[in-house]
Amino acid sequence: MCNICVFAGTTEGRELVEFLTGQPVQATVCVATEYGETLLPEAENITILAGRIPVEDIIRMLQRMRFDLVIDATHPYATSITESICTACRETETEYLRLLRQSSEQTEDVVCVENAAAAAAFLESTRGNILLTTGSKELAAYSGIPDFTQRVYARVLPMDASLEACRAAGLKAAHIIAMQGPFSEEMDLATLRFADAAWMVTKDGGEAGGFPAKASAARKTGAGLVVIGRPPQREGLPFAAVLDVLCKRFGCTVRPQVRIVGIGPGSREAMTREVSETIEAADCLIGAKRMLEAVARPGQHTCDAIAPQDIADFIRTHREYRRFAVVMSGDTGFFSGTKKLLPLLEGCDTAVLPGLSSLSYLCARLRTSYEDVRVVSLHGRQHNILPEVRANGRLFALVGGERGINDLCRTLTEGDLGHVSVYVGQRLGYPDERIVRGTAAELTDGVYAPLSVALIENPHPDAVVTPGLPDDAFLRSAEGMPVVPMTKSEVRAVCLSKLRLTERSVCWDIGAGTGSVSVEMALQAKQGLVCAVERREDAAALLGQNRNRFALENLQVVCGSAPEACVGLPAPTHAFIGGSAGNMHEIVALLLAKNPHVRIVATAVSLESVAELTDCLPAFPFAETEVVSLQAARDRKAGSYHLMSGQNPIYIFTMQGGGETA
Repeated sequence: MCNICVFAGTTEGRELVEFLTGQPVQATVCVATEYGETLLPEAENITILAGRIPVEDIIRMLQRMRFDLVIDATHPYATSITESICTACRETETEYLRLLRQSSEQTEDVVCVENAAAAAAFLESTRGNILLTTGSKELAAYSGIPDFTQRVYARVLPMDASLEACRAAGLKAAHIIAMQGPFSEEMDLATLRFADAAWMVTKDGGEAGGFPAKASAARKTGAGLVVIGRPPQREGLPFAAVLDVLCKRFGCTVRPQVRIVGIGPGSREAMTREVSETIEAADCLIGAKRMLEAVARPGQHTCDAIAPQDIADFIRTHREYRRFAVVMSGDTGFFSGTKKLLPLLEGCDTAVLPGLSSLSYLCARLRTSYEDVRVVSLHGRQHNILPEVRANGRLFALVGGERGINDLCRTLTEGDLGHVSVYVGQRLGYPDERIVRGTAAELTDGVYAPLSVALIENPHPDAVVTPGLPDDAFLRSAEGMPVVPMTKSEVRAVCLSKLRLTERSVCWDIGAGTGSVSVEMALQAKQGLVCAVERREDAAALLGQNRNRFALENLQVVCGSAPEACVGLPAPTHAFIGGSAGNMHEIVALLLAKNPHVRIVATAVSLESVAELTDCLPAFPFAETEVVSLQAARDRKAGSYHLMSGQNPIYIFTMQGGGETA
């Protein structure tokens, strides 16, 4: 195992040590203070030495330890320790590598000075409070500024030595801000406002040292920025290149940090502070172009990608970036790409940060709660929304496409729901945000943004969950055609109960007739699919009319004889057989071939059909079977009396497949 020495003390120094934990190297990390030691991670392959080391002791350590590589990750302004490390490496013939911190671009409104003394000389002729962010070592250089104790505030490390230096310089306790960086722009803004600072003094610590955040905060508060120039730097490599050296020479592996963040509706104001800080700290942002334009800071690297595989491939092929932020619209757990992306990021350091969903945002704008709202997505997917609207008083829909809202309102109107109220939210969170309200019928021909959301309110939801609709709810014949057979309400209720459907069942109704069973199947399996198979063309046409009468998008009419017409249908979870035309054995065989665990309910009126079904019971490997004989009677009026008229007796066969689920 190779032996590496790291002189840390900076943000990127700490990040380098974090990278080395668990890698196939032994690392000795040198920091100047015990406080710096507390900021470093603990690991079996990491040894930490705290305390300032003179050049003679560095030489002796290098001679004793015989390091394969020494990495200098000290602060660019700490020229003394850098010279000592270089001298020691030269004396011991140890390889030296400088980790460079890139400098920042300076704007014209910045006052650049050579050192602390020059900064103090400039500030002597200014007015207003001063915030020093250059540490505690050179505080004495500023003590000659007029009204020093009243004007000057210092942000220093929370260490005894730093506090003692502040006291020695004469700073008041109320003017000492002891904090550990790096700091976000929001923190810099808060500190400047706390000090009521007209001037901020800083060093060019580059992006890793938070210089862009300080510069932006100074501009926003109107404070002048005094920058102490960076000493000339030795040749070296940036952070990503140093990692490449460690990977190529010592077998280390890069584990990118990936944060999947929800940015809410899209404006910065609607993002959480955690998300804002993560985006600010990222080396590269990934997401849809419109979102990148909304949140990226000036000069930040971006990648316009939406597909989960494209995002994962980009992260793995761009080793120059260490911290990625994948921006998701709204909330990461609310119909976002997070679920599909996470499994593709194996080997990455991943975390998911939530955001403000479009549901909560729209409801807040409408000043209403959303705990009773049913949520669906019509964006890029098929969804049978009519049963949902019928059954729920309030429903929220994500809608996509140029005509998405128009199609939604038209579907509602054609399904006899044109009276429901619809609130359409467009460009939520942006300056041109727009919310319109009307009935579905009124909004059908409007013009809407491609990505919109809708809150639908139905004042009279008909959430009937029990089976057995009245027989007169169905058409049984059309002009010029005979009456089509139908499974009566009482029998239908028992059969549907025996089927035990779920919301996502895939059902076959063989010998569907008028489709009374098919319709009730589709109403129960509203997130599933019902295939109604009927060999008579006139009956199939009538079945289609009953489907349209209930506006069931999840009911498919198949005209043909079973089992031939069923071969291409999706594997069923449940099947109802109301008529077999003498092909019962073949139909049951096909059902079990499609799904060995299928649940079958079949009815028989004639003794021939009873015999067919009875023969099937021992012929197939069912896990359980049941036969019920049912006879119902209905009242009829005879003069002033009511008499009961018996219906045909019927046999109900229930057969549960015993194989594995398809």
